[in-house]
Amino acid sequence: MNQISKDWKDYEVIDTGNKEKLERWNKTILRRPDPVCIWPIEDESKWNNVDAIYHRSKSGGGHWETKHPIKEFWTIGYKELRFKISPTGFKHTGLFPEQAANWDFVMNKIRNSKRDDIRVLNLFAYTGGATIACSKAGAKEVVHVDAAKGMIQWAKENMELNHLENNTIRFIVEDCLKFVKREQRRQRTYHGIIMDPPSYGRGPKQELWKLEDQLYELVDECQKILDKDALFFLVNCYTTGFSCKTLEEVLSRSLLPSHPGNIETGENLLPVTYNNSILPCGIFGRWTKD
Repeated sequence: MNQISKDWKDYEVIDTGNKEKLERWNKTILRRPDPVCIWPIEDESKWNNVDAIYHRSKSGGGHWETKHPIKEFWTIGYKELRFKISPTGFKHTGLFPEQAANWDFVMNKIRNSKRDDIRVLNLFAYTGGATIACSKAGAKEVVHVDAAKGMIQWAKENMELNHLENNTIRFIVEDCLKFVKREQRRQRTYHGIIMDPPSYGRGPKQELWKLEDQLYELVDECQKILDKDALFFLVNCYTTGFSCKTLEEVLSRSLLPSHPGNIETGENLLPVTYNNSILPCGIFGRWTKD
């Protein structure tokens, strides 16, 4: 089951090709690398009126070349949600627009439950897109865990943009697996668990994370703190070569013995304006009770 984040107004993939994508972030046009786009650019003229281009360095990282003056940061909206956007030194902007379909999914699950006691854990939570969505939808508590202090601060700014300062959102700088095991000892459970693990990463104490070596362990440890009345368990994965079927097996083997329910997997997709084509943006897997 694939899902397309097609309800954006402030964001648009204009065109893709030559391992790049051309995007509109509100009124700002950015050109960024995307290794998935292995086909040629068909109409070069569409790529001329760009505000900034990200150039990769052969030694790692890269830099932005600005063609027109752009702001250090600005905001975009998705339905009732607002987010801070800022081009970073690692090509990212602070938001993954393809996740909008997942925001819709978790918000609908929370709202349709009509419960007022929902606790959600968001691991590798980045700048908090899913955190904001869950809190906005009425989750009683959202726990936001990320190893990077800078991303935690960015997530707090997104919280303020959405006027959620009075909601219970706990921001924690921690290695995700260590945090999950600590929650087990505290006997805390969650009605929703979300994770967006990187292919490779380092924790706050330089703990090494490698997705193919540690994803099963993390999911299996997380199922121990998934409440018996849980609503959802959601995993996003951008690792090249990590298939939907592999993710389905991970979720089925770890979750279903203790939490009977349904497993769905598929690709996250974005519509591309030129040629009405589609841009693949990683995969997702989710467990639901019903």
